Order: sequence, then C-alpha cells, then structure tokens
Amino acid sequence: MSGIVIIGAGQAGAAVAAKARAVDFCGQITILGDEPVAPYQRPPLSKGYLLGETKLERLLLRAPEFWRENAIDLRLGATVSAIDRFTKTVNAGGRSLAYDHLVLATGSSPRRLPAEMGGELGGVYTIRTLADANAMAMEFCAGRKLLIVGGGYIGLEAAALGAKLGLAVTLIETTPRILQRVAAPATSTFFRELHAEHGVTIRENTGLDRLTGEGRVSGARLSDGSEHEVDFVIVGIGIAPRTQLAYDAGLVIDNGVATDAFGRTSDLNIWAAGECASFRYGGSRIRVESVGHAIDHGELVAANIAGAGSQYKARPWFWSDQYDIKLQIAGLNVGYDSVVVRGGEGKSRSTWYYRGPQLLALDAMNDPRSYMVGKRVIEAGLTILPEHVSDTSIDQKSLLSLATTITETFAA
Repeated sequence: MSGIVIIGAGQAGAAVAAKARAVDFCGQITILGDEPVAPYQRPPLSKGYLLGETKLERLLLRAPEFWRENAIDLRLGATVSAIDRFTKTVNAGGRSLAYDHLVLATGSSPRRLPAEMGGELGGVYTIRTLADANAMAMEFCAGRKLLIVGGGYIGLEAAALGAKLGLAVTLIETTPRILQRVAAPATSTFFRELHAEHGVTIRENTGLDRLTGEGRVSGARLSDGSEHEVDFVIVGIGIAPRTQLAYDAGLVIDNGVATDAFGRTSDLNIWAAGECASFRYGGSRIRVESVGHAIDHGELVAANIAGAGSQYKARPWFWSDQYDIKLQIAGLNVGYDSVVVRGGEGKSRSTWYYRGPQLLALDAMNDPRSYMVGKRVIEAGLTILPEHVSDTSIDQKSLLSLATTITETFAA
C-alpha cells in the first residue's frame, strides 16, 4: 500500500492527514514538522494567546491521542533539507524517507527587515510561530513603547493587543492608508478611527529609515526624518510562500508552488496544499492565506490522492479580531471597480465590492448577518444589485431573496 509523506505540520498538513484517514486511506501517513510542537492554530497567537486568554492546549488542532489512534506518524523537529524526485525520497535530519505521494504544506515565512535597517537587533519580532509569540510575551508591559511596522491585518491586530495591555503604540505604514493592499478606503477609515479611539498613533505615508540601538533596539528613525524612542518592534510587512524545497527539486514555481485544479504540482507524485500553493482563480494564478483555504485545499488533496478526482473550487473567507470588533471577509476583492457601504447599528457596517454588476467580496464589521448573506451569494455565483445593498430599509433576509444571476441583473 502506498504511503503519504507530508512536509509541514500546519493547518494544511494536518488537514491532509486527517482527511486521508477519513476517506479510508490505509497506507502509511507521515507528517514532518520543523517545529517541536504538534499542529496548532496560528491566528490566536496575535490575539488570545498573547493576552493570556487562550492556553497552549486550546491552540492544538487535535488532541495528542488523535495522531496515535489514526496511525499518523507525527515527526516533530524534523527539517527537510531535500527532495529527490527520481528516488521518491526526502531527506529529513540526515535520514531518507520514501514516499509514493508527497504533499508540500510548507506554508509561508514572514518578511523581515534587512540587517542594514536594524532587523537583526534584539527586541525586533515577527508574529508567525508559537516560538515568536513566546519570545515577545515578556515585552507586553503597560507603559512601554511599541512600534509596529506595517498596516496590514497582522500589524493592526498587534496594535490592538498592545493598546489593550496598556502600551503606547505607534504604527507606521508606507502607503497612503492602512490596509491599502487588501481593502477599500471605507474599511481602512473604519479601522483607522477604531484604533485612534483606543489611543494608537497611526502614521500613514511614513516608512522606516532604520532602527537604532546597541545590540537591542532602542529607537527608530522614520522616513520623514523624525526619531522616536521604542522599547520593542513588531514587523508585519507580509509573508512569502516557502518554496525553496520545491524550487530545488525542479518543480514549477509561479506565485508559490504551482498546482493544477486537483492540487498536483508539475510532478504527478507531488502535491501542494495551503498558502504555499498557487492555483488558477478568475483567470489568474493566486494564493490564499487563510485557515479556511488551508483546510479545504488540504482536504481536497487528500481526497484526490485517494482517487476522488475533484477540482478545487475556492471559497475564500477570512476574519480578524480587533478590540470589540469582529471583521469577517467573504470572497476576494481582486479587480473590484466599485464599492457599496451598508450601514448598521452602532459600529456595525459592511463594505461590498463589485466588478461591474458582479458581487466579488465583502468586509463585515460586527455584522454577521450581512456576512452570511454575502458569503452565500458569492459562493453561489449570484449577485445583489448595489442599490439594494445600500438600502438599509431592506433587511438581510430580504437581501438574500433579491439575489440574482448576472444575466437577470442585466435584463432588469
């Protein structure tokens, strides 16, 4: 019976292994994880874990006995150095391991500041792994000065965490507005105002010249020439897919490890799942960085290894928790040309993204009903007229009943 070797013990790798057993794959399954801890959730690291609200055992994706009971060989602290496609083996810790199906679930790595900008000073952190979170936990003491570089969701979540714990937080973003790469101005404005209410200083159109300090960061010189005292720094300037193993093995790399609709790479015995993998979506090749995608894509790969022959239909969804606001995102807003903002009670509102008459995505801030409506409509390939979305006299249940196909929309 053939065996599956999975490189990567994150959400996607764990999903592959669990789904393979669920579809009665009887061969050997081995997960090689380079961290010394069993597969765990990453999103709570920048939220509940550092706040002390989420304990380590609640981070774990599965109870310890799950791996044993399902005969999944979980090898931790096992760094893979090479893939040999001709002998169908991988080298992990100097040991050779044979595979019939190899799954790359290597995830991504955070982008770091270069050494010449002070990126190697002590007190400069990224938030990606449990070790990252543990290393910076002692830094979060009330009154200390935290500088956050990058105004994406990771940076904003870190800012919310710092503010809740009583730190003096400054966030800098080189582009004209926070969230510029991923959200419309309406959503950016919502979160800028939210953070200002909690005492966070956000400086847009402002980059980092360099960090300063002797061995450990103590200051920052910004692009406008101003200098600031800092006690520690969190860098949130994006992530990059971990593709070196695949590249060295001669696999096709295109915005990640290139896969077909079934999750296969350019080698028919090697698959890729999760955020390290790229796939065709809407006429372009994309990667999706979300828990939901990691699970869905990983499960698809497992099912296809077992012979399902199913093509991947992405259903992107994301979330972010900041203070008392839960942001829920459905769909991908890539290529949008218009936006509708739907108001609600208190801080509840949503931003709806359109390309022509087609609803592409929405950002729902403390608005779970709009989120569920938009998600169902997007996943069904339908749309809702913008004038209906903006009319708050139409409740969400009625909005759903007004969903139409694009053909019907043009006919109207």
